[in-house]
Amino acid sequence: MPRQMAVSLCTIFSPSTSKGVNLTTARERGQLVFLEGLKSSVDVFFRAEEEPHPLQFLRDANTGNLQPLYEFVREALQPVDNGEAAWRCPVLLVDDLSVLLSLGMGAVAVLDFIHYCRATVCWKLQGNMVALVHDSGDAEDEENDILLNGLSHQSHLILRAEGLATGFCRDVHGQLKVLWRRPPQPTAQRDRSLTYQYKIQDRSVSFFAKGLSPAVL
Repeated sequence: MPRQMAVSLCTIFSPSTSKGVNLTTARERGQLVFLEGLKSSVDVFFRAEEEPHPLQFLRDANTGNLQPLYEFVREALQPVDNGEAAWRCPVLLVDDLSVLLSLGMGAVAVLDFIHYCRATVCWKLQGNMVALVHDSGDAEDEENDILLNGLSHQSHLILRAEGLATGFCRDVHGQLKVLWRRPPQPTAQRDRSLTYQYKIQDRSVSFFAKGLSPAVL
């Protein structure tokens, strides 16, 4: 099983089994590195100032970058001396980047953090990176717009979940737009998009083409 890394900067979900992967077991085996952002944001204030911390910027108002957080990612990807296997095609999950803006970091600093993570995870280790960002919608939020646009230009796959323009519907809860981007291709050929509608079930999500909800067939 490939080793994976999750950096969570908001609510933490209890470990569970998904698609045959037990997250608790994966963490015990060193296949999952997890930064609990909510707890860490409190711990940083009770540590000695000289002790490094991934969320150091919360304690030092003059810190204008996320280098300690990147160093946490980089060091977690380093194999240890006990014969542990090197990371193979790691996956870095960041949930979510919008929280960093709410905590006072600028969009440029967040994009710099993403740039260095991509250089390490995607290019050096041939892995993948997944990040969640909230769209402010009609609200005027320049920093969030800069972050959203910057990530969109760097991403090869964009998933955009949104509600229905017509409002609430009992049988269709929203739609998911999928955009594939292939940068080496000419602009007219590199983008391909599809739109699905979805309904949230008790323990799953059903997807279907627009207008093909089981309720209307």
